[in-house]
Amino acid sequence: MTIRRYAIFGLAALVFMAGAAAVGYRLYLGFEVSREAYPVQGIDVSHHQGAIDWDALATAPPHFVYMKASEGGDFRDTRFVENWRESARVGIRRGAYHYFTLCRPGVDQARNFIDAVPVDRAALPPAVDLEFVGNCSRRPPREEFLAELRAYLDLVEGHYGRRALIYTTRSFYRRYLEGDVEDRPYWLRSLVVEPRFRDAGWTVWQYHDRSTRAGIAGPVDLNAFNGSAADFAAFAGPATGGGLE
Repeated sequence: MTIRRYAIFGLAALVFMAGAAAVGYRLYLGFEVSREAYPVQGIDVSHHQGAIDWDALATAPPHFVYMKASEGGDFRDTRFVENWRESARVGIRRGAYHYFTLCRPGVDQARNFIDAVPVDRAALPPAVDLEFVGNCSRRPPREEFLAELRAYLDLVEGHYGRRALIYTTRSFYRRYLEGDVEDRPYWLRSLVVEPRFRDAGWTVWQYHDRSTRAGIAGPVDLNAFNGSAADFAAFAGPATGGGLE
Protein backbone atom coordinates (compact mmCIF):
# COMPACT_ATOMS: atom_id res chain seq x y z
CA MET A 1 0.00 0.00 0.00
CA THR A 2 1.39 3.39 -0.92
CA ILE A 3 1.96 6.22 1.52
CA ARG A 4 -0.89 8.09 -0.18
CA ARG A 5 -3.30 5.23 0.49
CA TYR A 6 -2.18 5.09 4.13
CA ALA A 7 -2.90 8.80 4.40
CA ILE A 8 -6.36 8.41 2.86
CA PHE A 9 -7.27 5.53 5.16
CA GLY A 10 -5.90 7.44 8.14
CA LEU A 11 -7.93 10.53 7.27
CA ALA A 12 -11.06 8.45 6.76
CA ALA A 13 -10.55 6.82 10.15
CA LEU A 14 -10.17 10.21 11.82
CA VAL A 15 -13.33 11.49 10.16
CA PHE A 16 -15.22 8.38 11.25
CA MET A 17 -14.02 8.66 14.85
CA ALA A 18 -14.87 12.36 15.00
CA GLY A 19 -18.34 11.65 13.67
CA ALA A 20 -18.87 8.82 16.14
CA ALA A 21 -17.72 11.05 18.99
CA ALA A 22 -20.13 13.79 17.93
CA VAL A 23 -23.02 11.33 17.76
CA GLY A 24 -22.06 9.86 21.12
CA TYR A 25 -21.96 13.30 22.71
CA ARG A 26 -25.39 14.19 21.33
CA LEU A 27 -26.77 10.94 22.72
CA TYR A 28 -25.20 11.72 26.08
CA LEU A 29 -26.74 15.19 26.19
CA GLY A 30 -30.19 13.67 25.78
CA PHE A 31 -29.62 10.77 28.17
CA GLU A 32 -31.84 10.36 31.24
CA VAL A 33 -32.37 7.33 33.42
CA SER A 34 -35.75 5.60 33.46
CA ARG A 35 -38.37 7.16 35.70
CA GLU A 36 -39.83 3.71 36.22
CA ALA A 37 -36.55 2.43 37.61
CA TYR A 38 -35.77 5.69 39.44
CA PRO A 39 -39.04 7.49 40.23
CA VAL A 40 -37.40 10.19 42.37
CA GLN A 41 -34.98 12.44 40.50
CA GLY A 42 -33.31 15.75 41.21
CA ILE A 43 -30.64 18.26 40.26
CA ASP A 44 -27.75 20.03 41.94
CA VAL A 45 -26.81 23.66 41.35
CA SER A 46 -24.36 26.37 42.33
CA HIS A 47 -23.35 29.82 41.11
CA HIS A 48 -22.15 28.12 37.92
CA GLN A 49 -25.79 27.88 36.80
CA GLY A 50 -26.20 31.64 37.17
CA ALA A 51 -29.58 33.15 38.01
CA ILE A 52 -32.22 30.40 37.97
CA ASP A 53 -35.80 31.13 36.95
CA TRP A 54 -37.41 29.06 39.69
CA ASP A 55 -40.93 29.64 38.42
CA ALA A 56 -39.94 28.20 35.04
CA LEU A 57 -38.17 25.27 36.71
CA ALA A 58 -41.29 24.63 38.78
CA THR A 59 -43.37 24.00 35.63
CA ALA A 60 -41.71 20.57 35.49
CA PRO A 61 -39.99 20.49 38.85
CA PRO A 62 -37.35 18.03 39.97
CA HIS A 63 -38.28 16.12 43.09
CA PHE A 64 -35.33 17.67 44.91
CA VAL A 65 -32.41 20.04 44.48
CA TYR A 66 -29.10 20.21 46.30
CA MET A 67 -27.35 23.58 46.16
CA LYS A 68 -23.85 24.66 47.00
CA ALA A 69 -23.66 26.79 50.13
CA SER A 70 -19.97 27.01 50.99
CA GLU A 71 -16.43 25.88 50.28
CA GLY A 72 -13.38 25.62 52.46
CA GLY A 73 -13.12 27.91 55.46
CA ASP A 74 -14.49 31.16 54.09
CA PHE A 75 -16.05 30.91 50.61
CA ARG A 76 -19.84 31.32 50.29
CA ASP A 77 -21.64 30.52 47.06
CA THR A 78 -22.93 33.79 45.66
CA ARG A 79 -26.26 32.25 44.59
CA PHE A 80 -26.99 30.24 47.71
CA VAL A 81 -29.20 32.69 49.59
CA GLU A 82 -31.39 33.29 46.53
CA ASN A 83 -31.50 29.60 45.56
CA TRP A 84 -32.39 28.56 49.10
CA ARG A 85 -35.20 31.09 49.34
CA GLU A 86 -36.64 30.60 45.86
CA SER A 87 -36.60 26.81 45.87
CA ALA A 88 -38.65 26.86 49.06
CA ARG A 89 -41.04 29.42 47.59
CA VAL A 90 -41.89 27.20 44.60
CA GLY A 91 -42.13 24.08 46.75
CA ILE A 92 -39.08 22.05 45.67
CA ARG A 93 -37.42 20.01 48.41
CA ARG A 94 -33.93 21.37 48.90
CA GLY A 95 -30.72 20.67 50.70
CA ALA A 96 -27.33 22.37 50.95
CA TYR A 97 -23.85 21.04 50.36
CA HIS A 98 -20.34 22.10 51.31
CA TYR A 99 -17.28 21.58 49.09
CA PHE A 100 -14.61 20.19 51.42
CA THR A 101 -11.12 21.42 50.64
CA LEU A 102 -8.04 19.42 51.59
CA CYS A 103 -6.25 22.60 52.64
CA ARG A 104 -8.34 23.81 55.59
CA PRO A 105 -9.15 22.31 59.00
CA GLY A 106 -12.47 20.52 59.23
CA VAL A 107 -13.63 22.67 62.14
CA ASP A 108 -13.17 25.88 60.13
CA GLN A 109 -15.10 24.40 57.23
CA ALA A 110 -17.93 23.22 59.47
CA ARG A 111 -18.30 26.70 60.93
CA ASN A 112 -18.39 28.19 57.45
CA PHE A 113 -21.20 25.87 56.40
CA ILE A 114 -23.15 26.35 59.62
CA ASP A 115 -22.92 30.13 59.30
CA ALA A 116 -24.19 29.92 55.72
CA VAL A 117 -27.09 27.47 56.03
CA PRO A 118 -30.11 28.08 58.28
CA VAL A 119 -31.51 25.28 60.39
CA ASP A 120 -34.72 24.14 58.72
CA ARG A 121 -36.39 20.87 59.70
CA ALA A 122 -37.89 20.65 56.20
CA ALA A 123 -34.47 20.66 54.53
CA LEU A 124 -32.77 17.56 53.17
CA PRO A 125 -29.79 16.18 55.11
CA PRO A 126 -26.68 18.37 54.77
CA ALA A 127 -24.25 17.06 52.14
CA VAL A 128 -20.48 17.29 51.92
CA ASP A 129 -18.70 17.18 48.55
CA LEU A 130 -15.48 15.12 48.64
CA GLU A 131 -13.53 15.02 45.38
CA PHE A 132 -10.19 15.90 43.82
CA VAL A 133 -11.51 17.99 40.93
CA GLY A 134 -11.14 21.69 41.74
CA ASN A 135 -9.50 20.94 45.06
CA CYS A 136 -6.17 22.27 46.27
CA SER A 137 -3.00 20.41 45.33
CA ARG A 138 -2.35 19.06 48.82
CA ARG A 139 -2.98 15.35 49.37
CA PRO A 140 -2.80 14.70 53.12
CA PRO A 141 -2.23 11.23 54.56
CA ARG A 142 -5.42 9.20 54.87
CA GLU A 143 -5.63 9.34 58.67
CA GLU A 144 -5.02 13.08 58.72
CA PHE A 145 -7.82 13.64 56.23
CA LEU A 146 -10.20 11.34 58.12
CA ALA A 147 -9.56 13.23 61.36
CA GLU A 148 -10.43 16.53 59.69
CA LEU A 149 -13.52 15.05 58.04
CA ARG A 150 -14.72 13.59 61.35
CA ALA A 151 -14.25 16.97 63.02
CA TYR A 152 -16.35 18.53 60.27
CA LEU A 153 -19.08 15.89 60.50
CA ASP A 154 -19.28 16.06 64.29
CA LEU A 155 -20.03 19.78 64.24
CA VAL A 156 -22.36 19.78 61.22
CA GLU A 157 -24.36 16.72 62.20
CA GLY A 158 -24.67 17.93 65.76
CA HIS A 159 -25.90 21.34 64.60
CA TYR A 160 -28.53 20.08 62.15
CA GLY A 161 -29.43 16.85 63.94
CA ARG A 162 -29.07 14.80 60.73
CA ARG A 163 -26.56 12.34 59.35
CA ALA A 164 -24.68 13.97 56.47
CA LEU A 165 -24.95 12.77 52.87
CA ILE A 166 -21.48 12.14 51.44
CA TYR A 167 -20.90 13.02 47.78
CA THR A 168 -17.81 11.48 46.25
CA THR A 169 -16.15 9.99 43.18
CA ARG A 170 -14.55 6.62 42.62
CA SER A 171 -10.99 7.92 42.93
CA PHE A 172 -11.61 9.88 46.13
CA TYR A 173 -13.56 7.04 47.71
CA ARG A 174 -10.81 4.52 47.00
CA ARG A 175 -8.08 6.76 48.40
CA TYR A 176 -9.70 8.18 51.52
CA LEU A 177 -13.11 6.76 52.43
CA GLU A 178 -13.33 3.06 51.67
CA GLY A 179 -13.59 1.02 54.85
CA ASP A 180 -13.74 3.99 57.22
CA VAL A 181 -16.66 6.38 56.65
CA GLU A 182 -19.27 3.85 55.61
CA ASP A 183 -22.07 4.49 58.10
CA ARG A 184 -23.68 7.39 56.23
CA PRO A 185 -25.74 7.73 53.05
CA TYR A 186 -23.67 8.19 49.90
CA TRP A 187 -24.16 10.33 46.80
CA LEU A 188 -21.97 8.81 44.10
CA ARG A 189 -20.83 10.31 40.81
CA SER A 190 -20.78 7.90 37.86
CA LEU A 191 -21.84 9.33 34.52
CA VAL A 192 -24.40 7.20 32.64
CA VAL A 193 -23.40 3.91 34.31
CA GLU A 194 -24.87 3.11 37.72
CA PRO A 195 -22.07 3.27 40.33
CA ARG A 196 -20.65 -0.06 41.46
CA PHE A 197 -17.52 1.00 43.32
CA ARG A 198 -19.05 0.98 46.83
CA ASP A 199 -20.14 -2.38 48.22
CA ALA A 200 -22.76 -0.78 50.48
CA GLY A 201 -24.38 0.91 47.49
CA TRP A 202 -25.68 4.42 47.17
CA THR A 203 -28.55 6.70 48.15
CA VAL A 204 -28.19 9.33 45.41
CA TRP A 205 -26.54 8.84 42.01
CA GLN A 206 -25.22 11.77 39.96
CA TYR A 207 -25.48 10.38 36.44
CA HIS A 208 -25.26 13.43 34.17
CA ASP A 209 -23.33 16.71 34.19
CA ARG A 210 -24.44 18.44 30.98
CA SER A 211 -28.21 18.24 30.91
CA THR A 212 -30.78 21.02 30.52
CA ARG A 213 -33.83 22.11 32.48
CA ALA A 214 -36.37 24.91 32.04
CA GLY A 215 -35.29 28.02 33.91
CA ILE A 216 -31.57 27.13 33.88
CA ALA A 217 -29.49 28.73 31.14
CA GLY A 218 -26.46 26.45 31.24
CA PRO A 219 -25.79 22.74 31.77
CA VAL A 220 -26.96 21.15 35.00
CA ASP A 221 -26.23 17.92 36.89
CA LEU A 222 -28.92 15.24 37.13
CA ASN A 223 -29.36 12.87 40.05
CA ALA A 224 -31.45 9.81 40.84
CA PHE A 225 -32.58 8.64 44.26
CA ASN A 226 -32.20 4.95 45.04
CA GLY A 227 -35.70 3.97 46.08
CA SER A 228 -39.39 4.74 45.97
CA ALA A 229 -41.21 7.94 46.84
CA ALA A 230 -41.82 6.49 50.30
CA ASP A 231 -38.10 5.73 50.68
CA PHE A 232 -37.30 9.29 49.67
CA ALA A 233 -39.78 10.67 52.20
CA ALA A 234 -38.02 8.69 54.93
CA PHE A 235 -34.62 9.98 53.80
CA ALA A 236 -35.78 13.58 53.37
CA GLY A 237 -37.70 13.92 56.61
CA PRO A 238 -40.72 16.19 57.22
CA ALA A 239 -41.70 18.35 54.28
CA THR A 240 -42.78 21.11 56.65
CA GLY A 241 -41.62 22.35 59.98
CA GLY A 242 -39.69 25.54 59.38
CA GLY A 243 -37.59 26.40 62.36
CA LEU A 244 -35.44 28.85 60.43
CA GLU A 245 -32.72 30.50 62.42
